[in-house]
Amino acid sequence: MLEKPFIIEAIVILPDHLHCIWQLPQGDSDFSSRWREIKKRVSRDLDRQTNHRNERQVWQRRFWEHQIRDEIDWQNHLDYIHFNPVKHGLVQQVKDWPWSSFHKFFAKGWYPNDWGYPLPDIVKQMEFE
Repeated sequence: MLEKPFIIEAIVILPDHLHCIWQLPQGDSDFSSRWREIKKRVSRDLDRQTNHRNERQVWQRRFWEHQIRDEIDWQNHLDYIHFNPVKHGLVQQVKDWPWSSFHKFFAKGWYPNDWGYPLPDIVKQMEFE
């Protein structure tokens, strides 16, 4: 197998989708092969039922990528990712969603424990989905 390294800087896993920020090696923008490998490896342990295209139903067919432009763009996306469980009505506060890198950033002192309540102005303006 061809190895395609990457670092997950931030992630939130929701019942029907996920968001993440990846750091790829310099000059590498091959998101597709990485998603393909992730889907293959995770799918091995899931229900084997497929659709008419021989795809497992757990995955959507496409993904959306965005090249982070600068530190402000990175912070905005980080905030959006971490606020997503509240946005979708899964929890009342960001800190209450266990499948989020928010807890890692909180432990580093980057966010206060009550971040996201009330809704941050920057998040109000974002529509990335």
